[in-house]
Formats: sequence, structure tokens, C-alpha cells
Amino acid sequence: MPGVRFKVVELHGRRFRLAQFTREFKEPDWCRKGHVGYVLEGQGELQFTGQTVSLQAGDGFSIPAGEEHKHLLRVVSERICCVLVEEL
Repeated sequence: MPGVRFKVVELHGRRFRLAQFTREFKEPDWCRKGHVGYVLEGQGELQFTGQTVSLQAGDGFSIPAGEEHKHLLRVVSERICCVLVEEL
């Protein structure tokens, strides 16, 4: 997908991703996957139904899986780099 690149390792039922998203990144639909993450660099916004959460370097986040937690990422700075952990 344009605007995203990442490295992945899968261990013990989890996927670990070092991900970089640029302003070119546009999610085609709401993400319903659960994520635990940490922002290494940059700024972004997580948009939920009725709420927007700002993210910046040093912030951690935890998003449960499911329809009620669906979300979109919008990159605010040039890019945002995160470490993401997802259940397989």
C-alpha cells in the first residue's frame, strides 16, 4: 500500500512490526484489528467513531479488536514510525 513500509517478525502467536507511515498513506477502510503500539517518531491522529486521539513520539497506545473500536490513522507530520504488536 502506498505510504507505508514495515519489517515484520512473528513469534509465539504475535506479530511485531516496525512500521513507517507517510502522509501518502490512506486507509481504504476502517481498521478493526487490535493493536498495542509505541510511537518512535512523528505525529499522527487515530480517528475513532466520534473521537480523535493525537499521537506523538513517546506515546503508547492499546486498541482492542472489534467493530466498536474501529479506527483510521492520519499522518500529521512528514511521517510517523511505530512499533506495533498484534495477535495472530
